[in-house]
Amino acid sequence: MKAHLSYTVVLSFFLLAASAVALSQESCEKLAGAKIPGTTITLAQTVAAGAFVGPPAPFSGIDVSALYKSLPAFCRVVAEAKPTADSDIKLEVWLPVSGWNGKLQGIGNGGFAGLIDYMQLSAAMSKGYAATATDAGHTGSPIDATWALGHPEKVVDFGHRGIHEMTRVAKEAVRGFYGKSPQRSYFAGCSDGGREALMEAQRYPADYDGILAGAPANYWTALLSTAAWDTQALTLDAASFIPPAKIPAISAAVLAACDALDGVRDGILNDPRQCHFDPATIECKAGEDTDKCLTAPQAAALNKIYAGPHDPKGHEVFPGYLPGAEDGQGGWGLWITGPAPIKSLMAFFGIGYFSNMVYEKSDWDYKTFTLEAGMKSAEEKTASALNAIDADLKPFKAGGGKLILYHGWEDPAIPAINTVNYYQSVLAKMGQRDADSFARLYMVPGMQHCDNGPGPDSFGQVGELTFDDPQHSVDAALEQWVEKGAAPSTIITSKYSAEDKQHATMTRPLCAYPQGAKYKGSGDTNDAANFVCGAGKK
Repeated sequence: MKAHLSYTVVLSFFLLAASAVALSQESCEKLAGAKIPGTTITLAQTVAAGAFVGPPAPFSGIDVSALYKSLPAFCRVVAEAKPTADSDIKLEVWLPVSGWNGKLQGIGNGGFAGLIDYMQLSAAMSKGYAATATDAGHTGSPIDATWALGHPEKVVDFGHRGIHEMTRVAKEAVRGFYGKSPQRSYFAGCSDGGREALMEAQRYPADYDGILAGAPANYWTALLSTAAWDTQALTLDAASFIPPAKIPAISAAVLAACDALDGVRDGILNDPRQCHFDPATIECKAGEDTDKCLTAPQAAALNKIYAGPHDPKGHEVFPGYLPGAEDGQGGWGLWITGPAPIKSLMAFFGIGYFSNMVYEKSDWDYKTFTLEAGMKSAEEKTASALNAIDADLKPFKAGGGKLILYHGWEDPAIPAINTVNYYQSVLAKMGQRDADSFARLYMVPGMQHCDNGPGPDSFGQVGELTFDDPQHSVDAALEQWVEKGAAPSTIITSKYSAEDKQHATMTRPLCAYPQGAKYKGSGDTNDAANFVCGAGKK
């Protein structure tokens, strides 16, 4: 009798589950006929658990097949939004068939965008979110800007309209599938995604309740002008180019000069603004040129990159790169100096931007760039579409929005001081008390561009390792702030080896700016318990 009852219960459970899947499938496919203004839904299909097949992770080529196979059943919505005659914003919305947490997660892009990040979609949806991502209005490599040539509306779509359209359509899809709107909506992005995040807070404050903006490329015109200026500093005179073989010597000299300033010799500059490394200290002797030293022209170029561009009156145009980020997988050899002249990522971005968006000449020669004229043209042509530097976030605050900014101190792509400057502009515009009620900044020691570097870089970003405890996750801290009014304080960030993602090799406290982590003077320097947040340089 008991066995019969157990069999009946199990059978009922499976019948109910099968019925739920069938109903969800019917609800999903009905979305194909949904009428969303300015939008065409090209696919609305239920994907069975573990059945999704997608591309490798963008930028890294990581095999994410195991992640795809772990996905639960979901409704996949593919759509195209056309707010203008020249717009073609492709987007996807992934809706869990069961276990939806009632929230929407918007996902940002990187570089010049151009693709949909299926890894981030998978990571968000696997945590119970309805998730959405877009190519921001064009298809192509994130380091290619040729799509922008002669297409000013596509530049606007890339600048801010694409993310807003994605969000609008995603919320309609959520309502159509679940019969109700998301209870809360969140957006997370780093680099260009960080710029997109600030665009949302500034231009479309009602889109999201919580926004996570990492290493934002928000002062786009100045950042890309700096990229062109730095490329000239390294290449106009062939003798100025710093080859990859010399980068380790620069890094070693920086650490020798500055590593101990924070009280711990660990290969991490806790606040690299305290480091005043002079490249002249490793200049080659007369007649010498080895990988262990810099020639006079190379030292001069390095000084320029550290200092950043200044106008004819000596005023800073954009912050320079801080010392400490030179070496490593994601260091200067990738972003600034490159493996060869004009082969760095920032050279690609700077030249692509001015060729296709500012001067609209495919054969534009970066050697003709001048800082004053280039910045003026960039501002006139693209500032309104691409810059996200408005410090007045009152509408976002008034709607209950919460903003967390973060930036790696050792970022070799976007100077970390840029984010400090933006945060301080918000404080100046809105006042300390008002700003503290909805905004936080976390500067991450030892982290390069969005991740990597010698310091801890896992603290819960979308797509990264995450924890439910808000003390160990910036995502959870943001949600606690939005949903429970619990303002974030210290967040524990961790470092993992490539081979072991379960056991941290290092933990450190991440302190709300302007505080920084201070070593207590004893104990394991790889353990966050031996550090305390204290006053730092503003």
